[in-house]
Amino acid sequence: MQPRVGMTQNHQNLSSSPPPRPSPKAWTFAEQALAEQEANHRRRELRSLTPIDTLHICRDGQTLLNFSANDYLGLSKHPQVIARAVDYTQRYGTSATASRLVAGAFTIHEQLETQLASSLGHEATLLFGTGFQANSTVIPALVRNDAKQTLILCDRLVHNSLVKGILASGARFIRFPHNDMVALEQQLQKASGKYQRLMVISETVFSMDGDRADVEALIALANQFGAFLYLDDAHALGVLGPDGMGLAAQRPGVDLLVGTFGKSCGAAGAFVACSAQLRDYLVNFCAGVIYTTALPPGTVGAVSAALDLIPAMAAERQHLATEAQWLRHQLEVLGYGTGGSMSQIVPAIIGSEAETLALASHLETQGYLATAIRPPTVPANTARIRFALSCHHQREHLVGLVAAIASPASAGILQSP
Repeated sequence: MQPRVGMTQNHQNLSSSPPPRPSPKAWTFAEQALAEQEANHRRRELRSLTPIDTLHICRDGQTLLNFSANDYLGLSKHPQVIARAVDYTQRYGTSATASRLVAGAFTIHEQLETQLASSLGHEATLLFGTGFQANSTVIPALVRNDAKQTLILCDRLVHNSLVKGILASGARFIRFPHNDMVALEQQLQKASGKYQRLMVISETVFSMDGDRADVEALIALANQFGAFLYLDDAHALGVLGPDGMGLAAQRPGVDLLVGTFGKSCGAAGAFVACSAQLRDYLVNFCAGVIYTTALPPGTVGAVSAALDLIPAMAAERQHLATEAQWLRHQLEVLGYGTGGSMSQIVPAIIGSEAETLALASHLETQGYLATAIRPPTVPANTARIRFALSCHHQREHLVGLVAAIASPASAGILQSP
């Protein structure tokens, strides 16, 4: 075969040769890092499972009662949610096929955004692929060219996606002690007049402790000091607030809220709610909007159906709150800290990574899926089992779980809590 015009024989031979294999030394970083994770009882692994129904999964041939999913209202298996996902897929296809700025701005995306804005009491909303994508790209877009003139004050326990967004923004930031409004006020006073822009970032329900932020106090402080208030409402949406629409819903003092669809809505994706002007700004400057394919039609349909159902699920929300309170009390009787939980997220804080893994393994043998959460996801020495309740969990499920939690201590699996 003759080389193409402009291509030397030497070039042709190089292009057909396999690339050289990297030196084994090039991969020692991975080996060393994984060995360190293993030694510290922090190595993660992906373990496959098969969902059975709203509460049960199958893993390695064993049926387990699931206490680790965020499907708080059981909507991922709701017939109406599934039916609309199927309907939208059949009508509009399996993919939006492009960024919304190219060819992916379907009418159904706009309809969902309008539905969301009305339910949340905000002027506008904007869809994102995931909550992580939203937080990690919206914050840099908000700061953009003003990094040196911006100070971000964030709660010490905010989600990793928020931390990633803050770091990517290049702005100076300070973590104030968890839910400490006095400390936040002091930091705002120190910063007043020194920066052109102040931003306060918090979650409303904290994903690992299940406790709540004082949203009223955050709004008051943001107003007092002219700060931009950014709240992640992911774990409150569907469960708390007016009509279950979250703790940041119907709050004029919240400049931007983030919510996700992969929890109470039983679907996937995320959104921000804000002013119409800020939405337009994000469409122009947020990489998480500009450079990604829009949500698939089936997901849009599922979320739309979930939003129709959530306001009428007050009884399910009350049941969830009652059972979470009962579980907190039982764990505290056993001697476990529950992290100030005031929601459907109830941690049993153990401390030691090794003992937390041992408890999770024991619970699995007893028929319960309850995943161990370890640093750096949570602070050092606060490894825990994070129980995420569903409105489909009944008291008998919790009674069995508590009995299984109580048994390892006497068997010597755990030290006393």
